[in-house]
Amino acid sequence: MSVVSPTLKAPDAEVSKDRLAALVRAKFGADLHATEMPGGASTRRYFRVALPGGKTAVAMFVPEGGRPEEVQKAHDSSKRWPFLEVRDLLAEHGVDVPDVLAEDTEHGWLVIEDLGDDTLANWLLKHPDEREALYRQAVRDLARAQNELAVLPEGSVVASRTFDFDLLRWEIEHFREWGLDARDKKLAPEDVPRWNAIADRLARRVADLPRGFVHRDYQSRNIMVVPGDADRRRLVWIDFQDALLGPRVYDLVALLNDSYQEFDRAFVEARLSDYADAAALSRSFGEESRSRLLHEFDLVTVQRKLKDAGRFVFIDRQKGNPSFLKFVTPTIKKVGAALARLAPHDPDMAELRDILARTLGEELG
Repeated sequence: MSVVSPTLKAPDAEVSKDRLAALVRAKFGADLHATEMPGGASTRRYFRVALPGGKTAVAMFVPEGGRPEEVQKAHDSSKRWPFLEVRDLLAEHGVDVPDVLAEDTEHGWLVIEDLGDDTLANWLLKHPDEREALYRQAVRDLARAQNELAVLPEGSVVASRTFDFDLLRWEIEHFREWGLDARDKKLAPEDVPRWNAIADRLARRVADLPRGFVHRDYQSRNIMVVPGDADRRRLVWIDFQDALLGPRVYDLVALLNDSYQEFDRAFVEARLSDYADAAALSRSFGEESRSRLLHEFDLVTVQRKLKDAGRFVFIDRQKGNPSFLKFVTPTIKKVGAALARLAPHDPDMAELRDILARTLGEELG
């Protein structure tokens, strides 16, 4: 199967809400009162809907239905929407996800639980003192979910999609196309053969890491914080429709090397230790598993953050959304920091660091 990229287009100024009005009337016996909410990098549109009794819900319009949001191998999208299938899978295994209140997938609409406006990123702006506790909870939730989902149901959409060599290699080249070439920072001709060889080996090494359930974008804008009982916050997962099989550390990289947050290394290593405890890595693989976890984390950081930096430029150039451009350089610096840790013991990463330093200069850090 070939690697495919969803077509990203700027959303239309207006979305017909006739079908949503009919859905709200049929399910809740109410007329439609909807206010559009801010969106993100996808083509989805969100509306806060007033319900009887002063309650609210969120209507999600997905113009391309079951098609993937992220780049992946071609797959059969004729079944139930991946968002709904993955949501049910996660809920059945104890992961906190939004309730689905009504659906008309034939016409692109879902009505889901209103979780408020506080992503983890937004919450921390108001409650920075809760950062350590919430991130400790987030990594433990991830470890618990990975353990619960170690065996997937037969026919699961998650099991049908993997971070294999082709996809990982495509993502690295995506950075070269958009993070370098599109910004007039092309590789020197003599560096191209070395880049290609190192990119091949990096994609192979990441593809060969231990695999498990991967949310794919487990970061501060895709975790909702909702006050719960006894002052415990609910951390509710969203945007999980592109879940697949991949390296166990992939979601840790998304969370702890989040392009929208900055953490010092001590904080990252402490949270990786929390994860190792929750995942019982020491009991399963011995104490050396912790140092191996750090190495895997840095290696996947190089691949993932290169992809992210290129994707931010792609979203600007192809979707007309420049809001992510401010994260390009900070994301590249995260690559530089990981390469600096890997380079003393990894000739490929040392050479990749040299190539990127020649190409990007001080931007690499």
